[in-house]
Amino acid sequence: MSLFDWFADRRKGQFVGKVSQETDESDGLWDKCPECGQVVYRKDLIANASVCSNCGHHNRIDSTERIRLIADEDSFQAIDKELSPTDPLGFKDRRAYADRLRESQAITGLKDGVITGTCRVDRIPMAMAVMDFRFMGGSMGSVVGEKITRLIERATAKEMPLLIVCASGGARMQEGMLSLMQMAKISGALERHREAELLYMPLLTHPTTGGVTASFAMLGDLILAEPKALIGFAGRRVIEQTLREKLPENFQTAEYLQEHGFVDTIVPRTKLKATLSNLLRLHGSVPVKS
Repeated sequence: MSLFDWFADRRKGQFVGKVSQETDESDGLWDKCPECGQVVYRKDLIANASVCSNCGHHNRIDSTERIRLIADEDSFQAIDKELSPTDPLGFKDRRAYADRLRESQAITGLKDGVITGTCRVDRIPMAMAVMDFRFMGGSMGSVVGEKITRLIERATAKEMPLLIVCASGGARMQEGMLSLMQMAKISGALERHREAELLYMPLLTHPTTGGVTASFAMLGDLILAEPKALIGFAGRRVIEQTLREKLPENFQTAEYLQEHGFVDTIVPRTKLKATLSNLLRLHGSVPVKS
């Protein structure tokens, strides 16, 4: 490629990006698929669970939208809504941890990176936790761990099946060891849930990595995943440098993990609620009267 061609491609890419941005910001009515480039009416995209009707790309959605897609209308009852993180270490890197928390809370309207509660799925009671990647990359700090643990304990006491929707970059290292302790705490609560012979299903969405993958994301009776979700512990580059070999292109995707036995089934978002309903019934859950 000549220098002229390189600059031409650069200018072309910048021009396309500018048009896309203007399309998105001009009236807020249209979205462009980042995978195939198809422009779609935003209301149609939302009606299709934010999945591209052309290529099936699953756009990232927030916790509120996720709850809307899974739970029966007006059935979700949030618990522990007021739990809020502190800054036990007075941690500061390029910015103070306390400032990062305030910014994430202002942007998302959440106290921390997970919403927990009970709901119904086709009239079947279920406990559910939904992580939100918008809040500091869905990182797992002490509040996330505490809320999930309390939810599991409630599900065990009330003999309810449990779903945890995972979306995380891993443990929140601004809280040091306190964040790592959540892995063991949640895993212990899940073991008591298992001993009670109750169903637990994690749903792995894009991305699910780090300490979340190393703990509750991989402890399910049935491990579900969304198509093409990034799932892993360490990053590709770290693994390649450690093993000193090139990894497959689809490494750490949901499809690769299913092929190698780490994921039980891949469920498109548009079919998730129906799939959950069938699995809950298969494992003995009974719908309640409206």
